Amino acid sequence: MSLRKFCLQTAAVADVELRKLVRDPTELASRAVQPVLWLTVFGQVMGNVRGIHGGPESYTVFLTPGILAQSVLFSAIFYGIAVIWERDLGVVHKQLVSPAYRSALVLGKAFAAGFRGLVQAGVIYVLAAAMHLPLAYGPLPVVAVLGIVVLGSALFSTFSLIIACVVKTRERFMGIGQVLTMPLFFASSAIYPLDLMPPWLRVVARFNPLTYLVDALRALMVPGSATAGLGGDVGVMAVVFALLLVLAVRVYPGLVR
Repeated sequence: MSLRKFCLQTAAVADVELRKLVRDPTELASRAVQPVLWLTVFGQVMGNVRGIHGGPESYTVFLTPGILAQSVLFSAIFYGIAVIWERDLGVVHKQLVSPAYRSALVLGKAFAAGFRGLVQAGVIYVLAAAMHLPLAYGPLPVVAVLGIVVLGSALFSTFSLIIACVVKTRERFMGIGQVLTMPLFFASSAIYPLDLMPPWLRVVARFNPLTYLVDALRALMVPGSATAGLGGDVGVMAVVFALLLVLAVRVYPGLVR
């Protein structure tokens, strides 16, 4: 495999996906509404609940990285439905008969999904600044957050692609996507600390990739958070993404059968 050719093919696929998104940005605009509601309404209300970080402001700071992770998850997990549309239009058939590497096709789509995550991160940071939340706004933490957001988006979009290749129909995909998003979200540390979970749910959360995404974002975005486990969080996500990428490359041709 020529590395240069592989990189060019990956970039070409990502460019096509981004062009489609730029021409029809309505999905990004609609996705931006959700984090606004979670931070301005849910965060303010839940901050007054006893047992959770004291005060609306401190809980909203704790919640902000979790809502960013949620936005990444919800945006990426339904990415696979676009692939089913492309299959029905014959686009996937043309890609598979091209000389492009299958891994470049999948990786290009994963990187394009990362752009959606960057938009969500921008919305969260603008909203947090408008609410005067004391987050880490320095250039290094922000760049690190953006890199982790891209990795998280790529991970969950690849997982979504695998689901699309297995179920093959839009109706089944939407049903499975709806079933998966809520358990992934609530069985993580996005809206409450792991210490508040019952023991069995805490075990489940440790096997949930979203937990590691939330922990990594929280370590970088919330001043004073422990960063000792940051490398481990990123490492777990990178390994999971690599495994999903290998699996997606194997099942992607089966989408047209």
